Amino acid sequence: MATGGTGGHIYPAVATAQELIRRGHSAAILGQRGGMEEGAAERAGLEFFGVEAGKLARSGQGRPDPRELLKAAGGVVQARRWLAGQRPGAVVGYGGFASLPGVLAAQSLGIPTVLHEQNAHLGLTQRLAAGRARAVATAYEEVIGLPAGKGRMVGMPVREERVERGEAFARLNAAGLALEPGRLTLLVMGGSQGSLALNEGVPPVLREILAGGTLHGEPAQVLHSTGPRWADSVAPSVADLPWYHVTGFVDAPSAWSAADLGITRAGTGTLAEAAFHGVPLLMVPLPESAENHQFHNAQAVEKAGAGRLVPQDTLSRDLGKRVLECGLSGTRSEMREAARRRSPQGAAARLADLVEQL
Repeated sequence: MATGGTGGHIYPAVATAQELIRRGHSAAILGQRGGMEEGAAERAGLEFFGVEAGKLARSGQGRPDPRELLKAAGGVVQARRWLAGQRPGAVVGYGGFASLPGVLAAQSLGIPTVLHEQNAHLGLTQRLAAGRARAVATAYEEVIGLPAGKGRMVGMPVREERVERGEAFARLNAAGLALEPGRLTLLVMGGSQGSLALNEGVPPVLREILAGGTLHGEPAQVLHSTGPRWADSVAPSVADLPWYHVTGFVDAPSAWSAADLGITRAGTGTLAEAAFHGVPLLMVPLPESAENHQFHNAQAVEKAGAGRLVPQDTLSRDLGKRVLECGLSGTRSEMREAARRRSPQGAAARLADLVEQL
């Protein structure tokens, strides 16, 4: 599994690796040395091999930084050496700069490659590898920029682990939180790295809306996963609210299993996890996302009735109204059923099927 950079690229790789292992194969993660994929592989009990991986973000002149290209080239050499010794049956690339060395190295060695594209626009690293890939598995029926005949719709692989609500709270509290299972729980999560906009903008709104720790008279609480680098700056701002719980990192299956309503970005991975767990969302798309794909993702979820879109530039004005609207029991119930209808259950198995077939 060649992957890395963000949770949206890493967690589908972990889910697919685990599915392939259940079928009797062996699977490993190949990504950036020291990247978050290394920790994810360790937590999942998967073998990891790290290489250099240059970021292919474009400079002000519209061209990749040559120094980053050199890093990527070095990573290809390192990955090629490792793959030549391993001779895997296939390499699956999940997009993002950290996946590119493994995929290009595999193609140079004649090892079959399959790509998984999470978004409705084929990303830069995927475009570089798609021509020589056996197939491109997709999370959308149509993907802009995909060569004709390459696409295979499988959905977005997620970790298919649901936890009984009481057990979910027990796991979260064992990690140092003090949540109460009987309270309506709002999950604030800005992705694997956290979101500065959500970390700064959401607490003041919820302080006002959940005055006294209630929503429409129902006891409520907040579980806010800030990302590791932001916890120490967010926690003091809500230290006087006993119902507002801040953590840098949270076990995702437990958090989603405990949540009644989510306030998140609109990356495909986040939306897929929420749908799998049947959690309604208030989505604040990242304005800088490539081709504005998060905005379009959020629109699709809103159209399906499983969430509400809150533009980042109107967060302080509109989020409170959306929380009050979606916090009503009947509305939450309708949105929860709409979310479950969008569940990506079985996507990891469908991608594993494709890898085996090719």
